[in-house]
Order: sequence, then C-alpha cells, then structure tokens
Amino acid sequence: MAWAAFPYPEAAYRHTAVSLKKAWPRLHVGDVESLPKNPALIEAWIAFHQGDFEYAAMLGLAEGMTGFSVANKATCMVATYLEKSAANKHGAFQQVAKRCETQQAEQPKNVAGYYWHGYALARHAQSISVLKALVQGIGGKAKNSLDTAVRLAPKHADAHIALGTFHAAIVDKVGVMLAELTYGANKDTAYQHFNNALTLTPESAIARIEYANALARLGGKQKMDEAAALYQAAAASAPADAMERLDVEIAKDGLES
Repeated sequence: MAWAAFPYPEAAYRHTAVSLKKAWPRLHVGDVESLPKNPALIEAWIAFHQGDFEYAAMLGLAEGMTGFSVANKATCMVATYLEKSAANKHGAFQQVAKRCETQQAEQPKNVAGYYWHGYALARHAQSISVLKALVQGIGGKAKNSLDTAVRLAPKHADAHIALGTFHAAIVDKVGVMLAELTYGANKDTAYQHFNNALTLTPESAIARIEYANALARLGGKQKMDEAAALYQAAAASAPADAMERLDVEIAKDGLES
C-alpha cells in the first residue's frame, strides 16, 4: 500500500543520534523500549519520531526481529491515525499481529511482542466492530496479550491505556454483567488502568483522550465535565514527537466536534 504521509512536519521532531539518546527517556516513557545500539535501528527510531513512518518500518524490518518494535509501532500509527482505507487498516494490523505471534514464540519475555499484538488486534476489533471481534475470538486474544505485557512490564503505560480502552469498550458493548462474567472486563478496572497510565506518563495526551472516551461512554452525565477537562488537557499538551502530535490533533478535533 502507499503509506499516508505525516501531515505536521516540525523541526522539533527531528533528531540526531546524540539528541535522540538524550530525549529517549521522555519519548519512550510509555512503552519502556530500550535505546538500541544498532545504528540502523537508531536511524529507524529517528525516522519514526519525526513522522517518516514508512521509512522507519522499512529500516526496522530490514533488521529482522530486533527491528520489529519500531516497524510495528510505525505501522500501527499509520493504520490508526492516517490510513483512510478500511482494507489497508485491516491488512496493516494483521501484518503486525502475525509478526508479533512469531516474536512471542521466539522471544517469550519480550514485552513488545505482546503489547503490539494486543494493540493491533484491539484496533482491528474496533475497525470491524467490537461485537464481531468478540465472536471471532479476537478480543480475548488482544486481552491476553495486553495482560501479559503488563505482567512482564508493570510500568508499561501504553499497555495500561490499551487495557483501559479494552475494558471500557467491552462494558459499553455488552453491558456490565456480561462483560464481567464472560470477558473479565469491568468499568472500575478500566478506570484503574487509565489512572495507572497517567501516574506513569503524566504528560500523555492519549491516556487522557482514551480515559475521557471511557468516561463519556460509561460514566453518564455526571462524568461529562471530567471527560471534557481531560480532552482540554490533552489538546493543550506539548507533543514531543510526531506520534504525540497526532494525539494532540485528535484531542483538538474532539473539542471542536
């Protein structure tokens, strides 16, 4: 497929190997990814953070399984935020999930293989309908991988966000009782995951956006002011890279709609 281009290029998102190393703790506080030593992967991450997602994925895949993290992240960002074609979205998420299944088999303690598997399947489920995905067993696979990611890396804020979103979506679609009994999903657990994520990444726009969406769906009118405040805080965030810029723009669009 032709990859959609990042629409907000900024000089501030461009790094050298030296500046990337300095910025790494801030840029990767959410996914606990380690700074690679491989120069090709450094270049791939530089491309990712400035929004050249296609090049980042190409460089990552050229390095084999050691480059899956950057390739999967780049692929998922394009599919989630920029790709318009439903078929291309599905194909991208399925490619990521397949790579992750291979990675899980060969690197069972690598948290990225579980997180991106869960993320890709959860986003795929949202795009085809949550109920349909549950019937097909996709939802259960996504939850298992995200639960494993949090078990392996309790400070993986992005996995907490994804789990919070998963729990909220299930409760919203099937109701409180069926969500708990059938899928082990509940509203309080969703909120706890979002709070965990915000404790770990207090600057995260996407944690606020997903938390706000959950409150709006599950909390009723009494939670709407809290949800609006979260959206406002997300829109006012200062993005550190291209991915975060996409999150901030989503928040701004949400406030205007």
